[in-house]
Formats: sequence, structure tokens, C-alpha cells
Amino acid sequence: MLNFFKGVAIGVGAIAPGVSGGAIAVIFGIYEKITYAIGNIFRNFKKNLSYLMPYGSGAIIGVLVFSNVFKYLFIHYNVEVRYLFVGLMLGTFPSLFRTANKKGFRKAYLILFCMTFFITGLLFFLENRVIDKVPDSDPSVFQLILYGIIVGAGTIIPGVSSSAILIYLGSYEIVLDALASLNIPMLLPVGTGFILCFLLLSKAISILFKKVYGFTYYGILGFVAGSIIPIFPGFALDLKHIASLFILLIGLWASYYLSKFEKK
Repeated sequence: MLNFFKGVAIGVGAIAPGVSGGAIAVIFGIYEKITYAIGNIFRNFKKNLSYLMPYGSGAIIGVLVFSNVFKYLFIHYNVEVRYLFVGLMLGTFPSLFRTANKKGFRKAYLILFCMTFFITGLLFFLENRVIDKVPDSDPSVFQLILYGIIVGAGTIIPGVSSSAILIYLGSYEIVLDALASLNIPMLLPVGTGFILCFLLLSKAISILFKKVYGFTYYGILGFVAGSIIPIFPGFALDLKHIASLFILLIGLWASYYLSKFEKK
């Protein structure tokens, strides 16, 4: 049941603007195991499938249920929700760096960390400047498959928000509305692109963890740290932002406490 709710959180991260499902998986300490199970799904099919089932079913429920919830929250409580996300992410960083260093530390890891952090910041910079490129007309099957590939990449690569990329293309609301209304003709090609990208990237990342664990984990941590930039909405001396700051501190304490509890 706990793994099911972790899956729900990963599904929420996959559709929330500025958040990454992969980053949520890293924060829970399950990213490496999930990518290995998906990348090697046919090596020990029954075992890997039974491991992935609670995460996968939770992620599906998270996407379907919270597609409507997030439309409401980001319209009416945008600042508070973003502060909570930042707090939850910051509280897990001590645990994440301990995990990244479990096979030793090299200064060269920091170079890759800075590079992936910069890439995430660059994506945020582009998000605020790129003009919508997709017309208002109904998207083609090829475009829907492309959207699925983007969602898959944003889910499996921590810190890279597929929602942000879809916003660049002017197609975020198209995908979110299809999920909220369970538009099957649109969701089928989106799901096809998602599955293809998800399987291929999981295999690649699984190999990287095996061959170059430290570099891979620090590269992922750069993406996760950089993803805080587009989430954070700024600060102002008013009641809403001061209350949101307390929400951030509560989220930070909660995630730090839970990461210590999970380690025990």
C-alpha cells in the first residue's frame, strides 16, 4: 500500500507543471530499482512485474485523479502548492547525497551535477520565452505520439518536467484535458509514445547506474536541484507568501523526517 501511494505521487509529479515524476522517485529512494526493473522487464518478468505493479497502478490513479485536482489547485492556490513542493524537495537532499556517495565520491561528479543543473535552468529560461508553436487545431496522431514521448522522457529523467516542455509547445492543456476527460482516441497514441520512450530510457539509465553509478546519480541530482528553479514562484512581503513560507518549512521538516525514518 505504501508503494501504491508512492506511485500516486510519481503520477502527480508527471502531470504537475514544473515537477518531474522521476524527481519524485529519486526523493523516495526508489528511482534506481524502478528503472532497473523496467529496463530488464523480460529478464525476470514475474518478479519485475510484481515489483512494478503497485507503483504503476498508483501512478495511473495519480494521473487520472489529480489531472482535475491540479487544474483547480494551480488556479486557486498556485503559490502555496509550489512552496510546499520546494519544501518537500529540499528536505530530502541530505538523504539523496548520502545515497549518491554510497560507492565513494569524486570531485569530477560535481562537474556533471553543475551541467545538468544548468540544463534545467536553461529549460526554465526558454519556457518563459518560447512562443507556442502548435496551432489550436486538433493535433495529429504523430503529434500525440510525440507528446507521449515527451511525457515519458519527463517521467524517467528526474528534474526534467514534461509539463514544462508541453507548455513550450502549447500542448499542455490538450494532454491534461484528454487525461481529465478520459479521451481514449487521444490517449492511445499518447500512451504508445510514452511506453516506447519509457522502456528505452529505463534500459539506458539502468546500464549507466551499473557502469558509472556516481556520475549517473550526480547528473540526476543536478536535474532534481535545478527543477526547484521553475517551481519556486518568488517571494513578496504579503500574507500569502509569509504563510506559504511556513508551508515550505513544514514540507521541508516532513520530508527530512520521513527520509530518516525510511532509512531506519
